[in-house]
Amino acid sequence: MASTFTKEHGLELDGPTPTPNIQSTVEDHGLEAFKDVTFGSIAGIIGKFIEYPFDTIKVRLQSQPHPPIFAGPLDCFRQSLLSPEGGLKSLYRGISAPLFGAAVETSSLFFSYRIAQSALQNSLPTLPQGKGEKLPLRALIACGAISGAVTSLLLTPIELIKCKMQYPISSSSLTTPIPRGSISVIASVFRQHGILGFWRGQFGTMIRETGGSAAWFGSYEGVLIGLRRFFPSSSAQLPTDHRGNGFATSPLHHQLLAGASAGIAYNFTFFPADTIKARMQTEELSSSTSSPQSTSRPHTTFWKSGVELWRQQGLKGLYRGCGITVVRSAPSSAVIFTLYEGLREWAG
Repeated sequence: MASTFTKEHGLELDGPTPTPNIQSTVEDHGLEAFKDVTFGSIAGIIGKFIEYPFDTIKVRLQSQPHPPIFAGPLDCFRQSLLSPEGGLKSLYRGISAPLFGAAVETSSLFFSYRIAQSALQNSLPTLPQGKGEKLPLRALIACGAISGAVTSLLLTPIELIKCKMQYPISSSSLTTPIPRGSISVIASVFRQHGILGFWRGQFGTMIRETGGSAAWFGSYEGVLIGLRRFFPSSSAQLPTDHRGNGFATSPLHHQLLAGASAGIAYNFTFFPADTIKARMQTEELSSSTSSPQSTSRPHTTFWKSGVELWRQQGLKGLYRGCGITVVRSAPSSAVIFTLYEGLREWAG
């Protein structure tokens, strides 16, 4: 039977009144997911182009054998520029997999972050309810951690390929050539270790992404909250953000500052986990470079690899490459957040 509303307005419908709210909700979630994936991918790819040369230097500093072959970031950068394969080619070697990884990582982080907020609101009635309601900072930090844990499962195989391709080409004394193309690296890993070999270093990635993403989103949100509190007039005339959490209610320079702070917090807080993970993922290449005649040794665990690094190089070894990582992460993260939020605001 048609509803009273439709009769009064001259609209006759056969059968029960449809439930547009449910359909609208499904469509809204699908559209929001599409925006997360599309805009997150765009922001991640552009951010990766900015930071990739610095990331190459970081990986080479982290994965070098003992005693180190590079005196520091500047020496590593100099040797990379003087590489026989060419400076830019050396610094951007293996960027295809990281570009794909940046798209996957950034889109997954923003998508999982939004889903985690919705799930947290639905499971905890004490939290602010409804679309557009702002969650407290501690809840947003927890959502960031959940987002990072989910993303780590997608990111480990991509970073493993990236690290193997970024590892510096050494002298021709190697008995076994190191594969350099992404396809050949993938084939080599699968041939030697099977499908699970792509998740070598997963524990380190999970630690870094879980804690790092909590710091990433938490720092971004926290800095914006602080800036709005100290400069309330800067945001007073700006429109409400698309999710109600304050992102787009801040002026551009506030978003850039908050994004840069988030990048620094993300990379510095759990950097040792990333160092251990990089060493684990390039272990075979490192042992082949230092001793071409040696037979392959069994893979070490995350804990054993960390203890070995601590004994060899101490705290300095755990944070090797941290300085250049923090330097490149600030502008990259600022661009990612600002571009993503700008695209979301533009799309409505």
